[in-house]
Amino acid sequence: MFLPVTLDGTSAQSLTGKEAKGTSISGQWRSRTGLVTRGADGKVIFLYGEVQPSVICSPLQVCDIELQAGEVVRDVLVGDAVRWKVEPATSGAPGGQAIHLIIKPTEPGLVTSMVVTTSRRTYHIQLKSHGTQYMARVGFEYPEDVSAQLSDINARLEASTIAGAGVPAEQLDFSYAVSGSASWRPTRVYSDGTRTYIQFPASIAARDAPVLFVVSGGQNRIVNYRMKSNMMIVDYAVDNAILVSGVGWGQEKITIRRGG
Repeated sequence: MFLPVTLDGTSAQSLTGKEAKGTSISGQWRSRTGLVTRGADGKVIFLYGEVQPSVICSPLQVCDIELQAGEVVRDVLVGDAVRWKVEPATSGAPGGQAIHLIIKPTEPGLVTSMVVTTSRRTYHIQLKSHGTQYMARVGFEYPEDVSAQLSDINARLEASTIAGAGVPAEQLDFSYAVSGSASWRPTRVYSDGTRTYIQFPASIAARDAPVLFVVSGGQNRIVNYRMKSNMMIVDYAVDNAILVSGVGWGQEKITIRRGG
């Protein structure tokens, strides 16, 4: 039995509907134009996983594909292992070394694919050789790195933010004096200009929290406030206030005054 032969001498093969759909999806991914940016020292940066990167190399020149620091290469598979040479190299200090794949084509006009499996991910890369044009340095940007950077930034912002207020410490007014003696005596009082935050010892329970009276016009009046854990959040910029707990001889009272 003979298979039909095309004009270029190859055997013509028919594909099923599913096979044609699969090759079409793969072709769209391979041919899609992804994000390419410039990194340090002229490095070409691809966003990992967005598309299949197409790396252009040239005979008698070296293409350097740098992987993520600390990533361990398991296997390197090249479709045309005869006319494409791949050699490993490393950079960086021990413990955080980066693997480099040095790519060398033997002649121009070649197209092949390369699969690199590592301890963290799998790279699918298209290799093309050109007579004069090439990419000297290639690297990747990783989406998880961006997420880690955001997490680090958020952690540092939270570290510089006072509990309860949700704003940086330099934007708060801490010029409050607390006087009196009580088992629940506030550990800190501050204001963001709109609300006042009264922080109690961590051991305080909502049912043990004192009642707040704001002193205004020589009279004690109640304003809206709420407890959040050991923090009393007052919907008022307090100048003078009194905290009271208990009655009679067992009553405890604390005075709060802005500016001492």
